[in-house]
Amino acid sequence: MERLVIVGPGRIGLSLGQALIDADGVAGILYQGRHPHPPDHPIFADPRVEYRYGVDRPGEGTTALLLTVPDHVLEAMSELLSARGGPPPGTPALHCSGALGAEPLGALHRVGYRVGTLHPLQAVANPATGARRLLGASFAVSGEREALAASRRIVASLGGEALTVPTQQRPRYHAAAVLASNYVVVLLRAATRLLVSTGTSEDEAERAVIALARGTLENSAELGLDQALTGPVLRGDVDVVDLHMRSLPERERRLYVALGREVLDEVSDDLSPDVLGALNLLMERYS
Repeated sequence: MERLVIVGPGRIGLSLGQALIDADGVAGILYQGRHPHPPDHPIFADPRVEYRYGVDRPGEGTTALLLTVPDHVLEAMSELLSARGGPPPGTPALHCSGALGAEPLGALHRVGYRVGTLHPLQAVANPATGARRLLGASFAVSGEREALAASRRIVASLGGEALTVPTQQRPRYHAAAVLASNYVVVLLRAATRLLVSTGTSEDEAERAVIALARGTLENSAELGLDQALTGPVLRGDVDVVDLHMRSLPERERRLYVALGREVLDEVSDDLSPDVLGALNLLMERYS
């Protein structure tokens, strides 16, 4: 069973630790942080969890060192930890950045750590609720053999799936995650603004839009992405698309056109040349 040192008790560090505690996947977790006292989080009531102010070399028997700090301080934290000495036997170092390879852990590598990455492909917005998102989630892993082995053990204990993403492909992987998560929220906010502009209250609009999006996600899971797409562009309904364009404020129209072009690319083979041409002309006119 894992004995982890987690440097950085923020959203990801606390959520990952709590998920491992909930899954009974760890014998112990030592958090190291920059504040004298641990953050207010229920994980610190568990006897398997300890908090320590500052950073130090992991103790003997540690199965992995995890750096869950912001991307821009990873290299500096690696330097700081490397100054504490080499690793205990069998202790690889992992970071949880999505976009970066193992290069920021270079200082740890130079003192003997085997290094790698472990990034949850999941939206963790709150350290108090994030743990349940990580149970059964997919994680992107990469790195040296010993680091990969530790990553895969951690993912397996969470009932998740390990996606092997080569270091050079990490930026593209992370961009995919942004599209599937962050940008979905942007779309929901745009849809909510439009619904509010029709006279619906903001609370009602938000609930309605989220329920609609939830139904779309469920259709996608049940039918597959190829079968889940609906709407006027798919149907080739030129008049409805034109009506939408004429009714939208400029900000939302730009977004609608950009995504409408993507839909056209997806369904162009299923539309008649006349309909496809008319829809392309509409997109051009309102660009």
